[in-house]
Amino acid sequence: MPLYNRLKEYRARLEVNQAEMGKLAGVSRQTISLIERGDYAPSVALALKLAAICQAQVEDIFWYEEEGKEEGENHEC
Repeated sequence: MPLYNRLKEYRARLEVNQAEMGKLAGVSRQTISLIERGDYAPSVALALKLAAICQAQVEDIFWYEEEGKEEGENHEC
């Protein structure tokens, strides 16, 4: 699934490590690591929680790209 994120960047802005971010979000350090590497797509609830912790909009941290599409390209549903 092409779900991309900037979680590591936002976490660095908060000056917290993966374990601390996990504790804030109620998940393990491993979960934060998997999300940052793109190996795990968080649930909507977890994505919203992480965005709130980072004081950002969820779409500022997470975005979806279809193959062959550019980031930020809007599509009508």
